[in-house]
Amino acid sequence: MTRVTQGDIARAAGVHNTTVSLALRNHPAIPEPTRKRIQAVAEELGYSPDPALQALVAYRRGKTPARSHETLAYVTGWQTKWGWQDDPVQAQYHAGAQRKAVELGFHLEHFWLGEPGLTQRRLNHVLFHRSIRGVFLASHRPDGEPLQEIGWDQFSAVVIGAFPSSPPLHRVVDDHAAAMRQAFRRIRAAGFERIGLVLPAEEDELTEQSWWTSYHAEQSRSAPGNRLAAFVYRGAADSASRAFRAWYDRYQPEAIISTLPLERSPAHAASVRAPQDAAWVNLRLEANDGANAGLLANCGRVGEIAAEMLVSHVQRNLRGLPSVPTTTLVDSAWAEGESLSPLSQRQSWQSSPSRSPYADDALVIAP
Repeated sequence: MTRVTQGDIARAAGVHNTTVSLALRNHPAIPEPTRKRIQAVAEELGYSPDPALQALVAYRRGKTPARSHETLAYVTGWQTKWGWQDDPVQAQYHAGAQRKAVELGFHLEHFWLGEPGLTQRRLNHVLFHRSIRGVFLASHRPDGEPLQEIGWDQFSAVVIGAFPSSPPLHRVVDDHAAAMRQAFRRIRAAGFERIGLVLPAEEDELTEQSWWTSYHAEQSRSAPGNRLAAFVYRGAADSASRAFRAWYDRYQPEAIISTLPLERSPAHAASVRAPQDAAWVNLRLEANDGANAGLLANCGRVGEIAAEMLVSHVQRNLRGLPSVPTTTLVDSAWAEGESLSPLSQRQSWQSSPSRSPYADDALVIAP
């Protein structure tokens, strides 16, 4: 069967080949009614891009050094202009997006919505008159204002993370539910059934309660006697140590999942040790050090995928709010660690008379 070409479409639509090429790429130089008419003709004729030609173009682009010649906006809505850089997750999102944007020949520029005098309308004006076509929305707080005063039909935009939840745009985020499932699976494989969760409320809110929700979904698969309520707290870890101790004594968890390392959690201030008192699994490991078990989130890859998506939309002139917004989930990688020693090893350690119950770096609270 003969492949339909852009020349065939041009003859059927009564336009020039260049017009067809631009229309199929949604170029704004072609009026929207004309674009839609040409695209309808292409669909009717059964047109599809030549994969060999696309591969050749991709190869040539890969062989040509990328040069930063166009700006992408990285718009944040944190409490302070650079406060998001103190959050490892948000910082890695940005690093990944910047790395991939530069690789693809774009420059990343930061805009903070809290900048004095920078209203949404003012930001819209600045982006438009600087010919910035692509916008990342990242590092936004859950209580931020809806971005309703920006003319999204003028831009290609992608959200990194759970917020802002509005406007309805394509987004890329790490898969919190999959991370929780893997943590439960690994803990149960090590022989533990009573599994608890220690979670700062602020971190859960930044994921739109996905940690808490996925934890309780996994708990529903446990035997009724092994279903533990989560320990969610606000404020400093040390100030929550007494409440944590009451929770720990009541539920007697064999293993604890957290988004924190043990030493920065209320468990440390409450003298709980891992793996001696309870196994510890960190959902937000920063490094694979062999001591701490948990998940290494691919936050940098989240930023890279978002950049690949945004650049593709810019190059194809896909602007405005999508008719069907999609969410791309990125998996974390499991890291083995001594904090999740199998139950048999833990029982062996506890029965050994050669170890002091207050060994290592455990914090002892005087009565």
